[in-house]
Amino acid sequence: MRYSLKQLAVFDEVARTRSVSKAAENLAITQSAASMALSQLERLLGRPLFERQGKQMTMTYWGAWLRPRAKQLLFDAQQIELGFYDQHLVSGEINVAASQTVAEHLLPELISIIDKDFPELRIQLMVSNAQKVINRVRNFECDLGIIEGRCDDSRLVQEVWCHDHLVIIAAPHHPYAKMETVSLAQLEQAKWVLREQGAGTRKSFESALHGVIDDLDVWREYEHISVLRSLVKNGPYLSCLPYLDVVQHIERGELAALKVPELNMQRTLSFIWRADSIENPLRDCIRREAVRMMKDRKMEM
Repeated sequence: MRYSLKQLAVFDEVARTRSVSKAAENLAITQSAASMALSQLERLLGRPLFERQGKQMTMTYWGAWLRPRAKQLLFDAQQIELGFYDQHLVSGEINVAASQTVAEHLLPELISIIDKDFPELRIQLMVSNAQKVINRVRNFECDLGIIEGRCDDSRLVQEVWCHDHLVIIAAPHHPYAKMETVSLAQLEQAKWVLREQGAGTRKSFESALHGVIDDLDVWREYEHISVLRSLVKNGPYLSCLPYLDVVQHIERGELAALKVPELNMQRTLSFIWRADSIENPLRDCIRREAVRMMKDRKMEM
């Protein structure tokens, strides 16, 4: 074997940061040492791994091919080292990206379970909308993503975790809140405030509307769910949000859930990861404990 783990570590960090200087800083080595390790690796493999564009480094085809294989080797090396220090097999750090609803309502309980049963497993959490989660996983920024709705990227594996549903909400003083059911025509006449394009909630809502409502009067789009809730509470708007994000406000009488029999608002919450990644016990542990958590919830109901 002509290449070293140090060279692979430099390559992986340059691929992540797109910068030799940043990679050197993160690995606590000099920039010249990082440049030398990367040059040696490229010379040994006989292929350019990056295209230099000013100070930015962009992976070539060969770099993209090497990245998941290098990450697996580095992960295995870490597991060997931890094993010899008598640590648990499930130990180390994993980067997880999740959408807002999952991060706020499901992950705190899951992380608490993992902290209790697998104290050496550290979860670094990033919260984004569904499209940004997909991008993070695809670009190797995260080992595991949790999204709402579908992922059509063939480079990623999607595995359903559980189901939830969306609800259309209005203020209690809104005229529609007093109706037993609301028609599709009435929805078209309303003023809407919705999640931004790329959000899983927005994609699921638009999918439910496809073929039944041609156009909505969308006044505002916001990333933060709390902003949308407040706008609906204090204004003449409708919105569509996950049930988990509004159930407490509905129970307190601050919001009203509208019944629209023609719309199917069910959707899935899913795990995603790169299809070319190799077995990862940390990722498998999170998925396994997440499924077990939802089964325990159903048994308690």
